[in-house]
Amino acid sequence: MLELRPTELDGVIEVRPPRFGDERGFFSETWSAAAFAAAGLPAFDFVQDNHSHSAAAGTLRGLHFQVPPFEQDKLIRVTRGAVFDIAVDVRRGSPSFGKWAGGVLSAQEWNQLLIPKGFAHGFLTLEPDTEVQYKVTARYSPEHERTVAFDDPALAIDWPGERSSYTLNARDAAAPALSEVETGFAWP
Repeated sequence: MLELRPTELDGVIEVRPPRFGDERGFFSETWSAAAFAAAGLPAFDFVQDNHSHSAAAGTLRGLHFQVPPFEQDKLIRVTRGAVFDIAVDVRRGSPSFGKWAGGVLSAQEWNQLLIPKGFAHGFLTLEPDTEVQYKVTARYSPEHERTVAFDDPALAIDWPGERSSYTLNARDAAAPALSEVETGFAWP
């Protein structure tokens, strides 16, 4: 049975699927529409799986989201290593607009983060050779993707470690503050 742990943001949920081990290793259903429905979660029509590898600890990816009509629900898990994973509410007018929730996702803990549409997502690798896999409900659309600065002072995300040691790509390093981004999402 799935273990669900709500976060500070309504709709963003830590999911812990059961893992059954023996002398050979383990088995786990990491995604099951029936198990999610039995746990009271909405139905998701995942259409694409993504897999990222980060060679170095301190690699930061995000904060990313897609605007309608290519908005995405995401189910994120770590299959090797560990990340500090973040969701930020980008729904203008929401009581939690600009607020964040996050925590450590790791292969060892076998936990996942369910992030609904209307939230930006990002992560910082905590170990070398970290692999993150996630399911999404809409295909990748570069023209609908938006990026928010990971270090936007208005968000006040408490990223671990020394920020000067983070590795980012040029797009993420130059991302604008949330106040400068047309998010395409409104509350309710």
